Amino acid sequence: MHLCLRNCPAFIALWLATTRLGAWMVPVDPASTSRDVESQLARVTPALGFHATSRADTYRAGLADLAEGSRPTTFALEETAADVRPGGRLRAGDGRTVAADPVAPDDRLAVMFTSGTTSQPKGVVLTQANYRHVAEAMAAAADLGADDRWLVTLPLFHANAQFYCFAPAICVGASVALTATFSASRWVVTATELAATHASLFAAPIRMILARTPAGTTPARLRHTWFAQSLGRDHHREFGDLTGTLPRQLYGMTETTEIVTADRSDPPSHELIGEPVPGRRVRLVDPATGEDVEDGTPGMILVAGERGVDLFAEYLDDPATTDRTFTVDHDGVTWLRTGDLAARTASGALRFVGRADDVIKVAGENVSLSEVEAILAQAPGVLEVAVVARPDELRDHVPVAYVVARDQAHPPTVDELAAWAGEQLTPQARPRGWHLIESLPRTSVGKVRRFEIGGGDA
Repeated sequence: MHLCLRNCPAFIALWLATTRLGAWMVPVDPASTSRDVESQLARVTPALGFHATSRADTYRAGLADLAEGSRPTTFALEETAADVRPGGRLRAGDGRTVAADPVAPDDRLAVMFTSGTTSQPKGVVLTQANYRHVAEAMAAAADLGADDRWLVTLPLFHANAQFYCFAPAICVGASVALTATFSASRWVVTATELAATHASLFAAPIRMILARTPAGTTPARLRHTWFAQSLGRDHHREFGDLTGTLPRQLYGMTETTEIVTADRSDPPSHELIGEPVPGRRVRLVDPATGEDVEDGTPGMILVAGERGVDLFAEYLDDPATTDRTFTVDHDGVTWLRTGDLAARTASGALRFVGRADDVIKVAGENVSLSEVEAILAQAPGVLEVAVVARPDELRDHVPVAYVVARDQAHPPTVDELAAWAGEQLTPQARPRGWHLIESLPRTSVGKVRRFEIGGGDA
């Protein structure tokens, strides 16, 4: 039996029950369209489905075209402590018990769909052992103890909240403060009110917090903050001032389960993802040849591990993609090809460069679109920015910037942005086109969907 779960307060109880029963779950973005729901249900054919009552119409629409025998039994849950369904209530402690066979470490526990920022989402198959391993490893990496408290504002269907926050908290007996929504303007106040000691965020929400936190807000007193994706130097420092501790960048992905690297320098750096955490082995290789690259040269990150333990098991019903993702060397070591690029510094720490398709050649020079975005996001009057590549007859490709202004009524001009970029970026990295737009297309955790961005030049 397996479950298809829309995000709701009952998620954690259902998650824990699933681990005990030997069933497996499919956590789903609550903002999914009916078409998304239909695709996911068709791929995983769940026995049970849970969704919030407010999203019932969307969920039912996703069921409409499925064959009668393949439709799951569904439960509508109120997003309050009184979880209900039409015609009855689900209550704990009502005397019912369920007989279940003992679970094994390699039993499937979840299928988690990737965010789909550059392609269609893939179903990442995770085992009981994956969750056990990530809980122990992440508790150690975050120096988490029973007296600590995670502030979780990222959605529960995503790996960050499950792997980095809830699983390690359960492992060591720490507490979790879970907010119903993400509020950038109140994030710092919420962290203080809930006495949080730990937090984990992506760069995009951090920039929103910096832009919308009212002046004069008393800083929080966090002890540890992770962040992923690039932050500029000024934003890194400013967020440290707001939280009481400089954030530490990490690197990991759904397929790696636990993190791979973390910046443990003192003070933390705004641009380094750090060295491999204990137990991790990493190689940087040329994507074309598979040969190790020299220090300072961007190479694809390869992560050694065991499938179904400290690496994901496989992609759901996609053996061809699974085979392309894993490689086994002549010593029998399994390596995960991440598709991400990093460069090793002289000290041995890694600097994240971007997805392989986010690094472009401009007149023969490598330019990381992620790094350009992090720098441009600090420009006066800018709230956020996305940079995409445009083919160019003379330079191979050139960057093009899509900018969201902090104040839509008084945005910066293209000339102002170009002048600022001229002072901050190398000639190859400076955008050759500028667009002022109202918002960026994003996933539910704030990642930009670059493939949805396009248009003419300004």
